[in-house]
Parts: sequence; C-alpha cells; structure tokens
Amino acid sequence: MSDAWIPASWPAPDGVVAGTTLRHGGISEGRYRSLNLGAFTDDEPAAVEENRRRFRAICDLPAEPRWLRQVHGSVVVIEPPAMQVAEADASITRQAGVVCAVLTADCLPVLFVSADGAELAAAHAGWRGLAAGVLEATVSAMTADPADILVWLGPGISQAAFEVGAEVRQQYVGQDPETAAFFAGNVRGRWQADLFGLARLRLANAGVGSISGGDYCTYRDAERFFSHRRDGDCGRMASFVFRRK
Repeated sequence: MSDAWIPASWPAPDGVVAGTTLRHGGISEGRYRSLNLGAFTDDEPAAVEENRRRFRAICDLPAEPRWLRQVHGSVVVIEPPAMQVAEADASITRQAGVVCAVLTADCLPVLFVSADGAELAAAHAGWRGLAAGVLEATVSAMTADPADILVWLGPGISQAAFEVGAEVRQQYVGQDPETAAFFAGNVRGRWQADLFGLARLRLANAGVGSISGGDYCTYRDAERFFSHRRDGDCGRMASFVFRRK
C-alpha cells in the first residue's frame, strides 16, 4: 500500500489492476484537501484536473478513466465513451486499457472482474443505489456467469457510523425481509445500516462467486479518506479497475 492508493485485495487474474485512491497527494485546499478527484464538487476545476493527472501517474493508468455522472440509480453503461461523461452508476468494459471508475466519499465502491480477466466493471453503491439494484444490474449486464465473477468492496462508511431513518430500513425490508439483519436499532430510535453486509447479501443472492474487501471505514479514518457524512461537502476518492494491454 502506498500513501496515495490502496490496491484491491482480491484473487483477480494477472494483469488486472484495481484499488482506491486516498486523500493524499493532490493540490486541492480547504474542505477538498488534497487529492479531490470529484469534478462535480465546488472545488477549483484546475485543481481537480491536476489531481486527476496525478492520479493517472500515481496509479500508472493506461488512459483517463471513463468517468460517470453518478445519480444514485441503477443504470449500467457498457463500454462508456471516452469523450463523454455518461449518466450512470456503473460501467463495464471488455477492452484492455480501458479504466472503469467511480467516485465516492462514504458510498460503497464495488469493483468486478470475471475469473478470466476479460470483463471488468465498477459500481457506485450508496444506500439508494443498493436499494435500486445497481449491483444486480451490473452482474446481469456482464456476460460472465455470476459464479465466475469476483468482487471487491472498497472503502465505505461502516455500520457504526451510518445512521438512517426507518424509511430507509423499510425500503430494504419491504423488498427482502432478510435484510433486517443488517439494521441495528440505536438509542435515538433510528437505525445503523450495514452497507457492506447489504452489498454482500445482494451480491450473493445474484450468484456472485467471490466477494472480498469491506475492510475500510471512510468515516472513522479522516487521515486517509474523505467522508461526506463526517465533513459535509468534501472531496472524492476514485475506485478503479483495468486490465493491462
């Protein structure tokens, strides 16, 4: 692990590179300090552009990531265009050298690869996207058999830090009573939601064969991660996956 990014810890095939950036190594100031990669924040555009250049260099990316305009939904774009920003919350590629990426600051970044390394995907899964089925939509859009798909859960907000209202819990439990196990009541009469557990359940129910990660809490680690729940308007980390040519 470097001081700029965390490599994904998963049994991906050779040639697949994946991970999540940390907040170090950029030039942004104030609430966005320092490696803010989010173009849809109020950060200085020139700072974000330089941060993205540094990101490409630090992580030895083969090209600019195929960025998305994330809307907390379940739209998946296959082979996202290089010169446009698609409105979607997941992307899939079957080409070497194409970088799929999502931006987060508490929401759960989820990376996918087929067992043969031929198919890659990245999904942005906050509680709304999870409830909307973005992970199932990504698995369904991949041509690989779900049993041959490997997944890594990147840094996100932990259950202890993620308080939600009864209406959020009901969205899940109304769809699947089994999800009740991932909500713990608190002394304020609200609920602590386990995004990692909900993601694992939904991926397992979709037939995914291997699920790794879920080891980092963005809220509790202010030194390394941005967190919207902790800090309000803030920077964004990138989680990315690509196959070397």
